Amino acid sequence: MYEWDERKSEANLAKHGLSFHDARRVFDGPCLTFEDARFDYGERRFVTLGQLEGRLVVIAHTPRGARTRIISMRKANSRERQHYEERLGTP
Repeated sequence: MYEWDERKSEANLAKHGLSFHDARRVFDGPCLTFEDARFDYGERRFVTLGQLEGRLVVIAHTPRGARTRIISMRKANSRERQHYEERLGTP
């Protein structure tokens, strides 16, 4: 089950053209997930790279009990695309 802040999803849609409502479709397909330990966020954070309508996207998320809270979602950059392709092949 997924959850998010609806206002943040709307802002993300305006900025990146991606709605958090579509995140579950990314998790349902081939994806690469790793922990984001670059900073102390006060909680465990993860990054998932996966496909959405032919685009490679990046989702930042955190576990909240049995739910996954979506934090952000955007198009992958070239470094992230290379990371994905090295592990899972060309999208």
